[in-house]
Amino acid sequence: MKQTEHKKGHNHRTIIGFDKNGIPKVLVEADKHTHSHTDENGNEYEHEHEFTEDYMKAVAAYRKTFPSKQDVLEKTPDPAVKEMLLHMEQIGHDTAFDRFDSQQPQCSFGLCGTCCRICNMGPCKITPKSPKGVCGADADLIVARNLLRGAAAGAAQHGMHAREVILMLKWAAEGKLDVPIIGEYKVRTMADAFGIPVKHRQLKNIAIDLADALLKDLSRTEPDTYKTIEVCAPPERQKVWKEMDILPISAYHEIAEAYHKTGCATDGDWESIMKQFLRCGLAFTYSGVVGTSIATDSLLGVGDRVTSKINIGALKKGYVNIAVHGHLPVLVKEIVKTGYSEKYQKLAKEKGAKGIQFYGICCSGLSAMYRYAGVIPLSNAVSAELVLGTGALDLWVADVQEVYPAIMDVANCYKTTVVTTSDSARLPGAEHIAYDHHHSNIEDTHNIAEKIVERGIESFEARKGIPVFIPPYEVEAEVGFSVEYIHKYYGSMKPLAEALKSGEILGIVNMVGCNNPKILYEKCILDVADVLLENNVLILTNGCASFPLMKMGYCQTSELAYRKTGEKLRNFLMPDMPPVWHVGECIDNTRSSGIFAGIAGELGKHMYELPYAFSSPEWSNEKGIDAALGFRLNGISSYHCVEAPIHGSSKVIEFLKESTKETLKSSMYVDVDPTALGRKIVEDMKAKRKALGWNISWE
Repeated sequence: MKQTEHKKGHNHRTIIGFDKNGIPKVLVEADKHTHSHTDENGNEYEHEHEFTEDYMKAVAAYRKTFPSKQDVLEKTPDPAVKEMLLHMEQIGHDTAFDRFDSQQPQCSFGLCGTCCRICNMGPCKITPKSPKGVCGADADLIVARNLLRGAAAGAAQHGMHAREVILMLKWAAEGKLDVPIIGEYKVRTMADAFGIPVKHRQLKNIAIDLADALLKDLSRTEPDTYKTIEVCAPPERQKVWKEMDILPISAYHEIAEAYHKTGCATDGDWESIMKQFLRCGLAFTYSGVVGTSIATDSLLGVGDRVTSKINIGALKKGYVNIAVHGHLPVLVKEIVKTGYSEKYQKLAKEKGAKGIQFYGICCSGLSAMYRYAGVIPLSNAVSAELVLGTGALDLWVADVQEVYPAIMDVANCYKTTVVTTSDSARLPGAEHIAYDHHHSNIEDTHNIAEKIVERGIESFEARKGIPVFIPPYEVEAEVGFSVEYIHKYYGSMKPLAEALKSGEILGIVNMVGCNNPKILYEKCILDVADVLLENNVLILTNGCASFPLMKMGYCQTSELAYRKTGEKLRNFLMPDMPPVWHVGECIDNTRSSGIFAGIAGELGKHMYELPYAFSSPEWSNEKGIDAALGFRLNGISSYHCVEAPIHGSSKVIEFLKESTKETLKSSMYVDVDPTALGRKIVEDMKAKRKALGWNISWE
């Protein structure tokens, strides 16, 4: 087809706009161009493209909200972070905050999501001059494909976590893995829910069947019932998902299909791509999160509420200091058990140490802290370099996810030994003491743990004389809240349900997510939390976002913590329950959703009807896309201070933020101002209460 004539026309459509401060926030009307073409036979046809300059302006305004390292130094709520940032400057090491500064200004096309590198005819970027890529993909398709690939990657990351833990449960039951199955109650309860025979059967056989059922949902290729969804999702939601045709076949299938559909010259319909995006969200949620949680609690036990030390000041001089970092809990359990054994404590003392002490970074620390005594959580992933910069760590044990390669530079400076323990994640210069790719050495788990602990003791000896700088900041936090603990404390979910209905609790939010230098580090989370608590909103938290809440005293039953809350919430919580309930690591979103569902069951309501919210103010990685989506699929709106890379497509923006209000009863809301975001959550909760006819006079 040869173009012989080119005419221009105008019409209007909705794109991202600006608030009074020039920040992209709301939807407004703007120009779109219609291009008329005449082919060689005299037939007219049209295509359209949007003024990409408008998106670029929105992104430029958004970029102006990004904080500098100096902003972080001046406004970070944690004095230990400030001291360590200054210390890192003094020793000449950059951090994530330095590197973020050096990347400015970030690419506008990347922030818009309108750059495509899928095939080798590109890379292509969408501009008024080139409204389509070489293959013909327009902005809507490119943005949708990039978003789906991010969701698929997140589902793959939690999916591999799921595979590891579910297989560990099965292998423990079969005797291949010498680890006891601690969560017998969880195994039997979940097996019964899955329709697996329980009566007069040995625990090991029930556990094998439960693991097999979870593995089928993770990896089946032939379409069949997704059992974890059938058992764990509300029937009302299952009906919605079936009508939308987004029920997944299996996690592995939907991840593979996502990459298949987004490949060059495969699926050219952005709406079809976004339907697959929703399927990936369900697979992530019910295999990557719920399935993982079932297997973890079955094998390692649910744990219980405990009081834990927190923050960098909890580091101890004179000990063999070992940090565990990542997301895979089973080998961590064995390492901790081995290190705290009499044999290795004695060996450490023989080498001149006071003993062996374990610390946690990111989710490995959070998973361990309420299950095994004496594992002290120190920091989330973004500030891991600051922990290493103290010079106090002898051994850093890293498995998978949120382990930034930059840690090696700081570790080398202080001669801290780094050991990787998963074949999925290597670090240049690190030692590798791990399961092999096929887990053929699973029977050597205890020997692997011993080698790692021995390496820590050797490193302690080799590092004598290394200077140590530990900022003197540590607090205690109450951690380990769960559905089981709430039932133990209150007797049932009924007291929570009654408090929610009466107005003692205005609403409940699940606050999670990784951290992001695009937002003032950790302050953003606290600013949102302050607004919620003063308005009597109960906060559940897990994962990286929980660290500032723990470090700054929100997870305590102290007078200072209670002063942050409104009077009604304070009266409900005192004297034994903190304003923020720490439920665990990132897969423990399952615990939060379990609390949401339990209260809804008591009230005879659907979750989407209740004053619930999900907030990941600083979200940064691919899993964060799915985590928010998992709650939105269940009818709970999500609230953020960081935009997704979708500015380049008004259709995807509309789909992601607005149109799901009708289909899923939830939406995505973004405001770079954390205080304003907190107020929006409160307003939406009041609207939910008004619709229910519940008390809304809290003032």
